[in-house]
Amino acid sequence: MNNNQIEQFKKLKTDVTRFMMMYQFALNELETKIEIVKEEFQFLHDYNPIEHTKSRVKSLESIMNKIGRKGIVLSLEEIKHHIKDIAGLRITCSFISDIYKISDMLQNQFELKINEIKDYIQHPKPNGYRSLHLLVEVPVVMSDGKENVCVEIQIRTIAMDFWASLEHKIFYKYNQTVPSRLIQELKEASDSANKLDKQMERLHREISVIKETQNEDFSEQLTKLLINNQSFKLPSSVLELGSSKE
Repeated sequence: MNNNQIEQFKKLKTDVTRFMMMYQFALNELETKIEIVKEEFQFLHDYNPIEHTKSRVKSLESIMNKIGRKGIVLSLEEIKHHIKDIAGLRITCSFISDIYKISDMLQNQFELKINEIKDYIQHPKPNGYRSLHLLVEVPVVMSDGKENVCVEIQIRTIAMDFWASLEHKIFYKYNQTVPSRLIQELKEASDSANKLDKQMERLHREISVIKETQNEDFSEQLTKLLINNQSFKLPSSVLELGSSKE
């Protein structure tokens, strides 16, 4: 190997390392933003719609396999243009309504460019897969400039995530040749998970209404004081002043 080949190899190694780091930095940026959202909800609203998050950057081996399947030209620019799921972030929520709440926040408050939205909740895949997918561009500042990096975000409930994880394991075990009988059962299991999601959503709404009503009743009682065996109601201006100090 001559000096020119050595220099080319070094440059290729640097370019590939930078390329992979770019996607990891994009995930780090997103996860930091989401962690802030989680803490804000917990402290200000006493409720956290995000159960947990999981991220990954595809391995070079996985990227090369996809290049071969898709017939993509072997260049970093072509890979960046054609493969959109090199970086992936999965957000698991408590309820279906939380999925769209988080999606709205990602679109409106995180300064992300939304390239594509696929709603597999309203329109499930034939096998029963449900999730909300967003393809976003995350600005990443590198030492030699800024890059807009594509990240695939999947947002789903615990039930959707449970089903998808087991479905993947079953297909992996059967090497993607699952008997039709099991495919039908998997679809039925997905429908059952969706039914559970909707039931839990309804219970969540009803309990929230009860809790809100109880809080209003308690607040009403606090406005009344007993002095000299006489009950009177505090003026609303005093109550507003008290609440503003909190």
